[in-house]
Order: sequence, then C-alpha cells, then structure tokens
Amino acid sequence: MELKEYQIKVVAKLKAYLTALSEFREKFRKAVEFDPEMALDYNFPRRAWEKAVNGVYFSHKNGIGEPLPEFYLKVPTGGGKTILACHSIDLINKTYLKKQTGLVLWIVPTTQIYRQTLLSLKNREHPYRQALDISSGGRTLIKEKTDHFNRLDVEENLVILMLMLPSANRQNKETLKIFQDAGGFTDFFPQEDNYELNARLLREVPNIDCYTTLGLELETESAGSVHITQPKTSLGNTLRVLKPIIIIDEGHKAYSVNARETIRNFNPSVVVELSATPPKNTNKLVEIAGRELNEEEMIKLDIHLTNKTSLDWKDSMLCSIEKRKALEQAAGNFEQNTGVYIRPINLIQVERTGKDQRGGKFIHAEDVKEFLIKKCNIPENHIAIKSSEKDDIEGIDLLERECPIRYIITKQALQEGWDCPFAYILTILTNPGSQTGITQLIGRILRQPYAQKTKVQLLDECYVYTFRQNAATLVKSIKNNLESEGLGDIAGRINVDSGDDEGGETLKEKVLQYREKFKKFEGKIYLPKFVVQENETGGWRDLNFEADILGKIDYENFDIEKITEISLSGIRKQEQEILLGLSDEEKELVREKGRFEKTGRLEISVTFLTKQILDIVPNPWIGHAIGQKAIALFLEKYDEETVSSNFVYIIEELKKLLEKERDFAAEQVFKKLVKDKKLHFFLITDKGGFRIPPRIKVRSNRQLVRDDNTAIQRSLFDQVPEENINTLEKSVAIYLDKQEKLLWWYRNLSKQDYHIQGWKRNKIYPDFIASEINTVNEEDYGAVYVLETKGLHLKNEDTAYKQDVFELCNELGTKKAWKELGLDFPDKKVNFQVVFEGEWQNKINKIFE
Repeated sequence: MELKEYQIKVVAKLKAYLTALSEFREKFRKAVEFDPEMALDYNFPRRAWEKAVNGVYFSHKNGIGEPLPEFYLKVPTGGGKTILACHSIDLINKTYLKKQTGLVLWIVPTTQIYRQTLLSLKNREHPYRQALDISSGGRTLIKEKTDHFNRLDVEENLVILMLMLPSANRQNKETLKIFQDAGGFTDFFPQEDNYELNARLLREVPNIDCYTTLGLELETESAGSVHITQPKTSLGNTLRVLKPIIIIDEGHKAYSVNARETIRNFNPSVVVELSATPPKNTNKLVEIAGRELNEEEMIKLDIHLTNKTSLDWKDSMLCSIEKRKALEQAAGNFEQNTGVYIRPINLIQVERTGKDQRGGKFIHAEDVKEFLIKKCNIPENHIAIKSSEKDDIEGIDLLERECPIRYIITKQALQEGWDCPFAYILTILTNPGSQTGITQLIGRILRQPYAQKTKVQLLDECYVYTFRQNAATLVKSIKNNLESEGLGDIAGRINVDSGDDEGGETLKEKVLQYREKFKKFEGKIYLPKFVVQENETGGWRDLNFEADILGKIDYENFDIEKITEISLSGIRKQEQEILLGLSDEEKELVREKGRFEKTGRLEISVTFLTKQILDIVPNPWIGHAIGQKAIALFLEKYDEETVSSNFVYIIEELKKLLEKERDFAAEQVFKKLVKDKKLHFFLITDKGGFRIPPRIKVRSNRQLVRDDNTAIQRSLFDQVPEENINTLEKSVAIYLDKQEKLLWWYRNLSKQDYHIQGWKRNKIYPDFIASEINTVNEEDYGAVYVLETKGLHLKNEDTAYKQDVFELCNELGTKKAWKELGLDFPDKKVNFQVVFEGEWQNKINKIFE
C-alpha cells in the first residue's frame, strides 16, 4: 500500500526522532555503566525530543523506573492511523530496538475497533498485515489475550498481541485473567525451585506480581539473603518481562489514572498513541491537518447540509432516499466507465432502538424500517439495524459487491470505530433540541471510497439531512468538530458506551401468583369480549379487525369533496441547503461556501400519493382513484405550482380525512354486525374465552406499596410491580386497595392481558379490573368493574372512542344474563368505566359506596 504524502511526512519525522532516541539511549547506557546514580537524571527521551522535534517534552517512566519514550501521532479520522501504526512498529524495531522480532501490545478501546483491527491484521492480503510481514520478514503472529505463546515465538517472530483497554485496566485486578496465573507462559520464568534466578528476575523487574512470600530466606552467591517468592506465570507478568512496544489506538480513551498506570506498569520500551484528539500536555510528535487529508483525496468535501422545514421526519427521510438513488445512479455510471464499484449507503440516526421502547413521541428504528419497506418500497434486505440488541451488519463486509445493504439505522452504535467509505448520507431523525448525534456521527460519512476522488462531484461529496434544526447551531457544531477535533471524530470524548446501551436498570423476571385468600378464584375469573361464530354449529372466535371490519368497508364511497375546504399557502416554503467546504485560510479547515434557499416543492405524483395512503385504503386501485380525484379537485381551485408547493400538506390532510371516513365506516360496519347478531359480546368459559391467568411473568425490581409504605393488601396477585405505572394509575391503585367493599383488584397489563377489540385497529387495554365483595356468597366474588384511567390532558378523540365502546359494552351486557347463554357461570354484573383525573375518587366512591 503506497503511503500518501502526509503519511510519508509522519514516517520521516518518526524516523528522525527514533534515530535521536537510539543515539541518546546509547549515551544513557554508558552513563549507567559509568555511574548508575548519575544516570538517574539522564532523561534520554527528552534529550532526543529536544534535538529532533524542538519542543516541550512531558516525561514519563515505565513500571520499573526506566525513562519511557511516549508520544502521539495526531491523525484525523480517515487519515489511516492503523497503517501508520504498522509502519511505526517497523521503524521502532529497526531504528531504535535494532531487531525484527519481539512483542507488540496493541490496545484498542472498543469492541468495534478490536474486531476490525483483528480481522485486518489476520488477513495476509490486507495492506496492514503486509506492512507487518515486510517488517518481520514474513514472520508475524497475531494473538489475542486468550492465546498462548512461548519464548521461541517471541524470539523468532513479530508477535502482535491484541488487547481491549478494559482488559488492561487493573481496577478489578484480582478478577482479570490477564493478571491470573496461567501455565501457558511458564517458558518466560525460572523454575519454581531455582531461587537464585527468581531472585535475579525480581531485582530486574521488581513490579512483577508474586505469590505471597513464604517467610523463608535463602543465601545466594550473587544476591545475598533474599525472601523466597514465586512470580505468577501470568500474561501480565510476561508483558513486564518482555518490555513490549505498546500501540494505543484512540489514545485519548486511555487517559484515566488507572489506565495510564496499568499501561506503564507493563514496562513498555516505547508507547505510540494514535488519535484525532490527543489530550493536553501530551507529546505530539506529528499533527496532521484535515487539509492534508483533502489534498490526498482521503475525505469527501463539500458537506451538503439540508435542513427541512417540514414538521414530519418522513419528509427528511424521503429527500435523503431520493439523494441516495441519485448517488447510486451516478455510481452505476461511474462503474461502467471505470470498473470501480461504489454502493452509496444512507446512515439514519434515530432516538430509540430498544425492543421495549417503541411507541410514544420518539422515533424508533423499527418505525423507520417499516416506513422504508411499506411506504418507500425498499427491499428489506437493503436495510440493517445496528444497536446493542440487534446487529444486522455483524460479520458483513459492507464493501463487497454482493452485499445488498443501502440503509443502516442506528442510535449511537456507529459513533466510533466504524469504517465504511460507502457511507455518503447522514439522515438525522433526532430531537431538534439535541446536537450530540450530529457531532458524533458526521465523521462516519467523510471517508472517500478507495481514498481516491472519482472526479464525479456527486460521489466526491457527502450529505446531511435534518429537520426543524437551527441552521446556525448546525453549522457551528460541524465546523467546530471538523476544525479543532479531528474531523468530528469526538466519540471518545463523549462518555458513551460503544454498544448503544439504552441505559436503565436490569429488571429481574418474577412469577407472580394469586394471594392465598384468592386462590379459590384461580381459573374462575372470566371477562366478556366481542366474538364471531365460525358457523351455525361452530365455535366462537375473536373479532378479526382486518377481515371482519376493514374487509367489509366500501372505500369507493368515501366522500373526499371536503378536502378542498382546506386552504393552500401561497408562500413558497424555502428549504435551506448549506454548503460547507475547504477554507482558503490555513487556520480554518472549513467555512460556509454557500447558502441556498430553494422552494420545498415535490413533483405532483398520484403514484407517490397512493403509497402514502395505503395504510388507510389497502386496495391500491381504489387508493389511486382517490388520489387522482383529490389532486384534480385542488387543480380546479389552484394553479399547479401552488399544489406542488403544498403537496406534502395535501397528503397529510387527505390522510386525516380518509382516517375519519374509515373510522366512521368501520363503526357502521361494527354496529350493523351487532344488530344483525353476527357479532356478540359474550362471556365464554371454554376455549377461546378470556380468564385472568393463575400465574403471570413480570420483570420488576420494586413492588407497589401504600402511601404509608405498608404493603398492598387487596391486589389479586401477591405483588404489583411498580415499574411501568404512571402517577395517576398509582394513585388509583392505592385508593382501590383501601376500599372496604372491594374484594380484589388487578393491574391489567397492556399488550398481553384483557382487551376489547372495537371498531378501530388498536385494541383497548383497560388499566384495572376490580371486584366488589359478594355479600350473598363468600365463596364467590361480586360485580366486576373494568376501569380505564385518563389524565385531563388526554381528553381527546381517542378517549371519546373508548367511552363509546365502553358504553356499548355496558348496553350489551345488561340486555342478558350470562346464564342465558347456556354457560355454567353465575349471573354477574360487568361494568366498564373511563375515569378521569380530577374525578376518579368520586367515581370510585360511587362504585363501592
């Protein structure tokens, strides 16, 4: 692999320092022989630095007190730090240590970097491995901390030992394998009974870990009286004996006190650190500017930053999809002309990726994936999710021609140690108030494929799409990180885990069961639901919303004439595109090269509109006819340019209207099925019915208690998890528990417990089920109340729908006794109530008065 000009400069400067280092080390050795005491003040790394670098040197010593050459190579993201590390090993061995073999400890901070580096170094065809093989004469061994090696391996080969930084940290020393005794390294230590050699080793390397002294002394000819101690034959001790070269990738990550102490206590002969952002008061041997990377065609510039005005994240997503399509077309033409393959990838940053975090106001990875597949017709195998729970790109070479991936959805998992030059677009779908994600992920799209410009402008630049962001803040954030912190590679300075950990405590799984006094009701608490009879003699099945309701709606009769009642804006929405490029001034890497205000206009496309309404009108032919009619209605009233400028708004309003039409039609279908006695509200005790189970599994660390911290007493189950219960629900639960006439109550679990399927798709999961005391029969429970709680701020259309469904349930439930159904079940009142914040106490008081 031919080095770039700036890389050649790095190698030359490193060689100059190592040459001076070798010269002054020889003087140090002679001084030690002449006068060991005087040699203590001879700081040869500092003297070599003053000669070759001519700057301030921050001195360090290794674990046995020897002067330690320790310096940084400051190289921005995309600058080829790893290939420079390989050439550094070659120069250190040949120029300074005067050998080709030995041990190199290569420390990395994250699993992502570890895997990528290990894979590259093990591949004999990779430029990194080839550089090492040239240095060692083809005798290179790549090892991990679980692998063993012997003295002959180190004497005859260049041994690269890969290690994760957390493994090197001695904060939990006794639990780390690296410091535990291991038989595989006995070759580096004297025999246990050779006390004289052990004593000599301990004098030469006094920081070796040993077993507790036996309290015995031995007279030796060379060492005098010594305590008998036994060195541990651990990997950690082996490193101390061998005094390795240490390479630290992303060195700024290793700047805790524990990390630095541990690394220096490995007794390195030299420490080379590579980072885009070295800490203060460190020895920076070379500093490569971003300008040099751009001149060598290593990075993509300019950066096109498009800030969408729309309130809907889907608009930004659609624009970035169109840009990626344009890039792929340009890449296809480029391949036809040159044979060079590029597959542009769109990185999409979302706010949530956890499997239990979907829903609510945050944009989830699965929401975006579903939108790409269902609305944008993106094949599923083109989409990957990268998070702590799901890693669709694990073990996949994204640069391979056979790889289909074109979209990668993540939250934080690509912030550091991820390298794919095919990444061209960053689509940010996060909270507009947060800038963290932008500054952390911008570096992921800067690398130029094959480190060579294509001379096709589209393919030599990169693109960022956001929505509702502050343009000034965006530009400032990107400029600051590109100029002062190594092209935005600042993930190591932000204290985040490389694995996209969503945070929060780990909940323990528990199995709950009925309280002892309620065990007589196990398997006997049934609740009614809407059911359909399969045929005249068949059994009952749950209402199927898709087949029984939506399947009977006449979508062709939807009235969309009212869509023209909305007014279209005559203002042409201006969409911002900001261009960041290379500055003409040396002190500044990037500057704003241009700001373009362009009309936010989409092509009037019936096909596009149809795709957007298919989740409401499932038949594409009818959907196309509705879309065609809607556009025609607006074109009768407005000119084409106005309709085009408002096209997204028209789609949003049409969807709202169609949803209302669908919900109205669904309600009519539902109530007609009830009237025609095809849909029943039944309480079923056999197969197909619902009963509260005798045992439930929950994940919880805390149980609900009363206000006075006493235990809950009337809950059906022996415990009630406090997690996932809001303030209003908690107040209602505790109040229920204090009701003297209440027998038991149950916290109904959303998405898994009792529910009612109404005439809208989403099922209704009530919050509580409660029963009053049966004053006639103590062996049975009395009337059952199904309660749904709502905060005052949630009084909306959805709440009104739930009230209507509950009202219908009460109406149908009072028209018959359950015995009339021929069921072996006593008559029992089941009442459904929606209780609001501010009135729930009064309502509960009336129920149990």
